[in-house]
Amino acid sequence: MDAKQKKISVLMFPWLAYGHISPFLELAKKLSKRNFHIFFCSTPINLNTIKPKLSPKYSQSIEFVDFHLQSLPDLPPHYHTTNGLPPHLMNTLKKAFDMSSLHFSKILKTLNPDLLIYDFILPWAPLLALSNKIPAVHFLCTSATVSSFLVHALKKPCEEEFPFPKIYYCFLNAKFNNKMENCSGDDGISDIDRTLQSFERSMKIILVKTFEELEGKFMDYLSVLLNKKIVPTGPLIQDPNEDEGDDDERTKIFLEWLNKKGKSSTVFVSFGSEYFLDKEEREEIAYGLELSKVNFIWVIRFPIGENKTNLDEALPQGFLQRVGERGLVVENWAPQAKILQHSSIGGFVSHCGWSSVMESLKFGVPIIAIPMHLDQPLNARLVVDVGVGLEVRRNHGSLEREEIAKLIKEVVLGNGNDGEIVRRKAREMSNHIKKKGEKDMDELVEELMLICKMKPNSCHLS
Repeated sequence: MDAKQKKISVLMFPWLAYGHISPFLELAKKLSKRNFHIFFCSTPINLNTIKPKLSPKYSQSIEFVDFHLQSLPDLPPHYHTTNGLPPHLMNTLKKAFDMSSLHFSKILKTLNPDLLIYDFILPWAPLLALSNKIPAVHFLCTSATVSSFLVHALKKPCEEEFPFPKIYYCFLNAKFNNKMENCSGDDGISDIDRTLQSFERSMKIILVKTFEELEGKFMDYLSVLLNKKIVPTGPLIQDPNEDEGDDDERTKIFLEWLNKKGKSSTVFVSFGSEYFLDKEEREEIAYGLELSKVNFIWVIRFPIGENKTNLDEALPQGFLQRVGERGLVVENWAPQAKILQHSSIGGFVSHCGWSSVMESLKFGVPIIAIPMHLDQPLNARLVVDVGVGLEVRRNHGSLEREEIAKLIKEVVLGNGNDGEIVRRKAREMSNHIKKKGEKDMDELVEELMLICKMKPNSCHLS
């Protein structure tokens, strides 16, 4: 593209979860280097979190736009995000989000971007863009595997089984898997139907945070189901060396601790920003780490406002004393990417949120999968299917410390053939990502430029 051409303006509108905001922001960074100007729209509490971390070099090309939610009695402004949100308020947050569509319509009219890139469960966003003659494209932050399974279930409920049986039966047997919440707003449309509408209202293409070597067959099937071209973005992982505004002193503590450990001798343990372990899960994981005799960093999170005194009381009695220097347990936050790229890390005990899967593969770290809910069981099965991780088996839905310890030792210490295989496969996947470089992003930019040249009309949403 000629650098002298007028910049293409893009309004980005992610869902209010950090697992969605982060890939949207990484996509914004990539596009900003290719003659795009980005308007990044979210609630003030989310924007106030990411603004300090964004490098000043993006200040001219990424502009933040406040999206104010409708005021509701049970949802003060510090709950206008899923980060730390008590689970019982999730539907209230979705309701407030839907009720604020008029404010988003005003933002569209004021900014008049060349393109809207929107998230899932937002079927009204592309309709508002269409009414302003603005093309809209859906960006899927979760896996093509999960989406193809979901769309198949909706479009072919009685016709045939999902054509990838390992994934299909994993989902049927995941008794611990939570169903998607049924109510998300005043219109009474279920989350699943809203997600499908978000897909169908995307113009010609759908962007997916994935890459061919990992999910090629699922991308192809999703394309057939939706009759739209699936355009991979690549893993969209934040460059650990580009972080701005992180807690440098705290990061230094992690890295100094890891520097004292042997190569590939340590596991990183984290279950994302939106899942909170219950007492039984915390205990089994703690005892599993203790039994494994492997070094570990464990990040534990609690909902905002949950009554507790300290980590020592939240964990089994004497746990911290028994593990001593072998373990580092911290609350709320750790520089995940910087930890995963460290040479001392030999495994990632993960819930298999999609961003965490991408980070593991980017840095060649094998996964010990402990999925908890939503899309995570299917992501975990994909991880096992492609050979980059092992999944902790449950006993009638419950975690068992012996199984956790066994898989950690298998992956980190090389106990058994499976451990060696997943370590090798994880390295190979990391090499695929490195060799591919910016190819996916270059092709994506070409697709977006074609979309921007189109004049939206109702047929584009059929």
